[in-house]
Amino acid sequence: MSAASNPRTVEEIFKDFSARRAAIIRALTSDVDEFYGLCDPEKENLCLYGHPNEIWEVNLPAEEVPPELPEPALGINFARDGMNQRDWLSLVAVHSDCWLLSVAFYFGARLNRNERKRLFSLINELPTVFEIITERKPGKDMPSVDSGSKFRGSAKRTSEGQVKRISSKMEDESYEADEDEQGETLCGSCGGNYSADEFWICCDICEKWFHGKCVKITPAKAESIKQYKCPSCSMKRRS
Repeated sequence: MSAASNPRTVEEIFKDFSARRAAIIRALTSDVDEFYGLCDPEKENLCLYGHPNEIWEVNLPAEEVPPELPEPALGINFARDGMNQRDWLSLVAVHSDCWLLSVAFYFGARLNRNERKRLFSLINELPTVFEIITERKPGKDMPSVDSGSKFRGSAKRTSEGQVKRISSKMEDESYEADEDEQGETLCGSCGGNYSADEFWICCDICEKWFHGKCVKITPAKAESIKQYKCPSCSMKRRS
């Protein structure tokens, strides 16, 4: 494998991921007629590949075991004529999302913990192939990760309660149109409305949302906070 096809840094791996993702999206959207025609159920097990030069390919899986890279879903062609075309494309999209992640973290196996978190953060800011194919809006109709907490954009809490930042760079244009539905969230400090282009953080005690700038918390600082307490809750604990 050449150096160009063996990305090692977070930036190189994300660039590789983005190119493969763009290729697959093209296969399932603008090139869908060609893709559909190549997935003949009468042929052998076929896979959809996205390459780092943004070219997609329908081909047989690699013969070597284990393969050089993780392999895409096998036999995507077999279900083509037994399903509604949109449902079939959505199914291929879901498996493609899984494959893209597996390839990214195959390359990222040697990254340290913080680098892996940064890689996932970059990937998570992009809408999935499934969301694009089904025209779903990121963050809409998504359940909260832990009961009682509000879910806004790509803000997530891990099982340990760690607060993750709200994405300010969602690529899906439809995300912006969803802001009106999220406008009921007000900053617990200044009372300002929620905005997708600003960093917000949620207090793990009172579960109110705050502008990061209002409580002097940056995205980088938030990554290292396991349990965030807003100024008001911090004062209550001291008294």
